[in-house]
Formats: sequence, C-alpha cells, structure tokens
Amino acid sequence: MNKKYPVHILLALGAFWMLLPFFWMISTSLKTQIEALKFPPTIFPRVLMFSNYLEAFRQVDFSRYFLNTIIMTAGTTCLVFITSILAAYAFARLRFWGRDLFFTLFLAMMMIPVPVYLAPSYVILSRFGWIDTFLALIIPWSANVFAIFLLRQHFKTIPQELFDAAKIDGLNQFQIITRIVVPLSKAVLITIGIFQIVSNWNAFLWPLIVTHSDSMRTVQTGLAYFAQAESTNYPLLCAASTFITAPLIIMYFFVQKQIMESYARTGLKE
Repeated sequence: MNKKYPVHILLALGAFWMLLPFFWMISTSLKTQIEALKFPPTIFPRVLMFSNYLEAFRQVDFSRYFLNTIIMTAGTTCLVFITSILAAYAFARLRFWGRDLFFTLFLAMMMIPVPVYLAPSYVILSRFGWIDTFLALIIPWSANVFAIFLLRQHFKTIPQELFDAAKIDGLNQFQIITRIVVPLSKAVLITIGIFQIVSNWNAFLWPLIVTHSDSMRTVQTGLAYFAQAESTNYPLLCAASTFITAPLIIMYFFVQKQIMESYARTGLKE
C-alpha cells in the first residue's frame, strides 16, 4: 500500500544525505591515521586531533595558495561586475542596430562547453606571455554571460519613469548607471558576486593548465598535489579539504538572505 510521507520527513532525509559526506569529512579530519583506517569505521573520533589541521597547513604552502586564490577571485569578480553592468545596461536600455541579435548570440555562447575554450585560450595567452601569471587566471574570465543575462532581465524591470526623470535632471548614461541602476540592483549584484566567488574558489582545470610553478597554484590545484603526496593519510586530506571549504560555507550563512531576495525581485521578466 502506498503511503504519503509528510513533507518535513522527506526534507529531513534529503538534508541528512546531503550533509553526511561533509560530516564524515570533518569527523575523519579529527581522527588519528590508525583510527581512520579502522574497519568498521567509527562515527566519532575518540580523541579530537586538531593538530591534523596545523600539520596539513604546514605540509605545503597553503597560505600562498589562499593568497593566490583570493587575488584571482577578487580580480575576476570586480571585472565581471564592470563588464556585466555596462553590457546589461546596453542590452536593456539602449537602442542600437542588432541589439536583440547580439544578445541572442551572447546567450548561445552559454551552450558551448568550457573545454572547447581551453586549447585556443592557452595558445592566445602563451603568445601574450601571460602563462603562469595572474593575468592568465583573471582576464579570460572577466566577462560572464549569465551575469549579463541576469542583470539585463533585472534592469528591464526598473520603471522607465526613473530614467526619464534622470535625463530631465541632466544626468548622462554613466551617472544614471552609478546613481540609479546600481543602487537598485544590490541584491542581484550580491548574488552574481557570490556565484563568481564560488566558481573561482572551486576552479581547478583552468588554473591547472595555465599555472606551472608552485608559487602560482590556487587552493584547488594545491589540494590536488597535496592529495598525491599524502594519498593514504586520510585525516590530513580531510583536514585540508575542510579548511579549504570552510570560507565558502561561512560566507553562505552571511549572505543567504540576499540570495533569496535576488531571486524574488529579479523575476526574470521580459
């Protein structure tokens, strides 16, 4: 006989299965190596080995990897803000020949898989001499089609009367963007910033391709090399994975309200 389970039970089960790998990572990071290899495995460590975190941080230069990732993330996010705001405003509020065609082509670019760009992008950057530099990590991702699309849809919801009043007051296009459009788009911009931060923080393939020296590695590539060196030391691997993931989780708890507001206000309306 079919039974209808309460929604809250299904949600609890879903949350449990989603959080179980993360819980197991933290639990293993606090175990000794002998306890981590024990079968059947123990759920909770007998002794909390917080020294695993210090040991993992000392094994390789994670402080340098964190700094590189922060520079890459901050640079890319700032450039995406600039390019997305200007492009979205042009597509939403300016009239020029081929506007809708160009916007359609922009959206079509989202259908192209990222690996298609890797080889030609590497060739171009090598000609510029940017390989193994921050320019190679930042410049190729300074424009985001989805961010342009999201902002364009939001800009179209702003009442035309505000733009007419601004023009009557003598504001130029740049002043309209900075004084009217941007202040009314904070929630959407915060959401775009969060997506950019998460994407850059978790980037692995592109930094692996364009960086060769240890001093230019990001946290994800550094973690991959660390996993090769400590392939059987599960507590240290889980400790390194935990302190690399922790900044994103902490950020989410501070900005989850802004994410919900962005989805509620944007509406993706034409």
